[in-house]
Amino acid sequence: MNEMIAYCDLDCQTCTIYLATREKNKEKQEKMRKKMVQLIKQHYGLKRELKDITDCDGCMSEKGRLYSACKDCPIRICARQKGIKNCAYCNEYICQTLEEFFVKELDAKKRLDAIRNPSV
Repeated sequence: MNEMIAYCDLDCQTCTIYLATREKNKEKQEKMRKKMVQLIKQHYGLKRELKDITDCDGCMSEKGRLYSACKDCPIRICARQKGIKNCAYCNEYICQTLEEFFVKELDAKKRLDAIRNPSV
């Protein structure tokens, strides 16, 4: 499986929502979506219900389905407006929005830093 890196540098192809969208077995798909509800609450402190976990074809998708949080993601919106591949290529790196995101996603910061400064 190739990586499908989002603007914030999360890998969509490891996301439970993305994987559930592709799952053919409906029972397994529902279990995956229930797991995502729990993960969102534990990791981000947000309350979501099963109905909130919509199909998603990945953050970079032009015409595909997007999970509601991805559709409204300020990082995604900003990067698309600037026409950049991901935040590592932004002249304003690290902005306040990313600083807040990195509190929960330390690995994303490490990967973006590595893209921005490949020799380090």
